[in-house]
Formats: sequence, C-alpha cells, structure tokens
Amino acid sequence: MAEIQIRQAISSDILGLVGIDHSYNTDHVWQMATDENPNGLGVMFREVRLPRPMRVQYPRDPQRLTNEWTQCAAFLVAEFDESRVGYLALVQGPAPASGWVTDFAVGKAHRRKGIGTRLVVAAGAWCREHGMTRLFLEMQSKNIPAIRLAKKMGFIFAGYSDRYYHDQDIALFFVHELTYM
Repeated sequence: MAEIQIRQAISSDILGLVGIDHSYNTDHVWQMATDENPNGLGVMFREVRLPRPMRVQYPRDPQRLTNEWTQCAAFLVAEFDESRVGYLALVQGPAPASGWVTDFAVGKAHRRKGIGTRLVVAAGAWCREHGMTRLFLEMQSKNIPAIRLAKKMGFIFAGYSDRYYHDQDIALFFVHELTYM
C-alpha cells in the first residue's frame, strides 16, 4: 500500500497543484457578532448551522501559485501513489519567530485521510528547524473543516481580520506554540 510522502515542492509540481479543487462544502460557519457600547467593543464568534449546505470557493486564485511558490519560506507537497494530492504554503512572520500558513489545500478525493494533518505537522517541524516558535494558520470564517482541524491539533484562536479576502470574507487566525506540537 502506498504511503503519504511530504516533501518540498519543485517547479514540476506546481501545475498539478493548481489543478486541485480548492473549494469545499460546509453546512456550518463561524458567525461574527459585535457588541459596541460606550465602554468598549465586544466581538464573539460562534459556530452556526446554515439552513442548507453551501459550496465555498477558495478565497485566493490558485493560478497565482505558478508565480508565487518560490517566494514562500517553505512550499510543501503531499504525494500519494506518485500523485500530488495536497500542498501547504508557508511564509515567515508577520509575528516575530513565526511561520504563517497562507495557502493550504488537499484534493477532494483525499480529504479526511490525515493528509492535512501531516502537512501541518511537517510545517511545524520546518518552523522549529528554522528557529521559529509559533505556527499560524489563516482561514475563512466559512472554512469549518479547517477550523475543526486547527482546533483538533491544539491551535488556539488568535484573532481575525474583517474583509480580509478579495470577496470581503473574514479571515480567522489560529496559533500553535511549537514547543508543544
């Protein structure tokens, strides 16, 4: 039986990775509510069930990977049975001594098989090897599969940015102290 391999990307990987279906289905979202009063501002996120499942498009154009992958600190590829089935793009910062996962996808047929977990663990190992102490994940507030993966792996909610993506969606940020990963 073939085993999942995680390795650094090479140029011949990119076209296949761009072709991965980056969209996902969800029937839940993290909904943001604000409470503004004279004494301050409160923000709360809660998971809510949608009236019907929705298909969500990836918030970035995967085609840009063809030009940007070499600018990443690390660009990891998941390979299974000689096929590229997922990837993770990692940059340094913006917080000190941290790695930041900016792009992360696993092909539809290979989801929920531990490939995403393996990519995140490999990203954490790469960060530790390069003197980083924290790993951040960024994702859409609609990306319940990624939110659940982050929480399952011990990541802690670290903040958000409203209207972060080109479609004006909210970005959520989760962090993991690498000494414990």
